[in-house]
Amino acid sequence: MQRLAIITKKHKPDAWEAGRALQAWLKERGLEAVHLENEPEPQIPPLPPGIEFIIVMGGDGTLLSVARHFGQKGIPILGVNVGGLGFLTEISLNELYPSMEKVLAASYEVEERLMLTATLFRDGAPIWREHILNDAVINKGALARIAELTTWIDAEYLTTYRADGLIIATPTGSTAYTLSAGGPIVYPTLRHIILLPICSHTLSNRPLILPETAIVAVTLDEKGQDLYLTLDGQVGQALQPGDRVEICCAPHHLKLVRSPHRSYFEILRTKLGWGELGGRRMGE
Repeated sequence: MQRLAIITKKHKPDAWEAGRALQAWLKERGLEAVHLENEPEPQIPPLPPGIEFIIVMGGDGTLLSVARHFGQKGIPILGVNVGGLGFLTEISLNELYPSMEKVLAASYEVEERLMLTATLFRDGAPIWREHILNDAVINKGALARIAELTTWIDAEYLTTYRADGLIIATPTGSTAYTLSAGGPIVYPTLRHIILLPICSHTLSNRPLILPETAIVAVTLDEKGQDLYLTLDGQVGQALQPGDRVEICCAPHHLKLVRSPHRSYFEILRTKLGWGELGGRRMGE
């Protein structure tokens, strides 16, 4: 490994200073590190050629942006949280340099996280396509009436949801908006797609767990107005009557470097405030 990229959240001085310090630390070890600021959407800086490893310094939102733009390159990404612990940015600033020592020694593990591709069709033609790590959300404006979303799985009619909206999420996204909407927590390396109506008016509508091979299509009737498609909570498009949104597994997975300091379940306990067992092992 000779060339790395450090991507820091723009307008966050702590992240910028930490990135500059890491850049100097890597230079002392004979490595080239390119330091980039994560601009607001859609002005994401291009990734220079020859990058073999990416360090993201900021929060989960910064990593989501980097994943959408660079996940298809297959470059391992290490998330460093400048602030509180994140679900994606698992490394704290205090753990940065011990973690980087393991990276330079090639003593680290990479998780492959499922990503989705969302495509918006209008008048039968694709007009917008993005890769996403967490979720695609179709929901209504604040004053809009209940959305009617006709949903198909692999071209087979499923149902017409009458709800405030619909979430199509990855296992990684199961601890984001999906969790707030009452969805299940899915282990992040599983290969499933989560389908979850938001405040459905049909109480029997429950979350669905689909295989990664599924293609989810959602169509709007001619009365569908004031609806929006939002991806990873960061970018979106206003929808029009007759639009169709298709969600499927992306052709690539995100390579996310695992924290050497804590497990996924420890992160769950910390972030969700679950009761601790004092670190005891089973049977003790």
